[in-house]
Amino acid sequence: MRYAVLFPGQGSQYVGMGADVFAARPDLLGAAASEELGWRLDSLCTLGPEDELMQTDKAQVAVYAVSYALWEAFIDRAPHPPMGGAGHSLGEYTALAAAGAFSYRQGLKLVAARGAAMAAAGRENAGTMAAVMGSDLETIEAIVVDRRAAGGSLWVANVNAPGQVVVAGAAPDIAALTDQARDLGLRRVVPLKVSGAFHTPLMAGAQAELDGALAAARFVAARFPIWTNLCAKPVADSAAALSGQLVGRVRFSDSLTAIQRAGAEAFIHIGPGEVTAGMAKRTVRGATVITVSSLEDVGPAVERLALV
Repeated sequence: MRYAVLFPGQGSQYVGMGADVFAARPDLLGAAASEELGWRLDSLCTLGPEDELMQTDKAQVAVYAVSYALWEAFIDRAPHPPMGGAGHSLGEYTALAAAGAFSYRQGLKLVAARGAAMAAAGRENAGTMAAVMGSDLETIEAIVVDRRAAGGSLWVANVNAPGQVVVAGAAPDIAALTDQARDLGLRRVVPLKVSGAFHTPLMAGAQAELDGALAAARFVAARFPIWTNLCAKPVADSAAALSGQLVGRVRFSDSLTAIQRAGAEAFIHIGPGEVTAGMAKRTVRGATVITVSSLEDVGPAVERLALV
């Protein structure tokens, strides 16, 4: 069974997540991680407080660390390596670490730098995001283009799955979109609790900050291909792709479709929650989708791979 691995992004975090992996892997997630970060990763994830865990700079590190620990637990028992992988936004860092493009600890540094830069950019250029459900991409594209032509700041930020698109921009533009959804022909618009207009030009300041961290990092050839958010295909220059995704669209649905075309018969979500599993179910019809969000899920996932 040829399978691909998928890793979630910010928004999958919750208090109590990863309690089992923190107990099982104190070497990976305990004192060493806290020393690198300057704060207690384990206690924040397992005990909270929730408002601190939800902050961009903390949430991204937490999701990356828990996802990577689950990846290690899974791959230790998997019958063979994946044929490829992808990560949603932040999850692309986990995917690259899983593929060996950089070490777990190097990824921890990069994600911490990314989260801090995005949080700062969000404070400097106030913005937010909203999920547009049940509407086609062409309609949404036309709306954001018209809004910008009228002097607003609104972009398509994420194309997650058919009928699941996220837009981002200045708070007044998101508010107007929400209030006028019916008049604009949109089925449902749900504002998201985020601190910035991620994956838009409003993150240019964060991109400049992150570029310094990426330039200092050591990248090597990945052991299996990672489809990038920016162009929905594997690329040689992972650092450039990670930089570009901060201000560019997350083309996750396109990535899933391309991975299936490349031969993936199954998709395995690895990390807290099951967001990327849901996206895969909506996008890649006929594929097997498996979720590994705790250590208890590893055994059944491996068995299912062997049976399918």
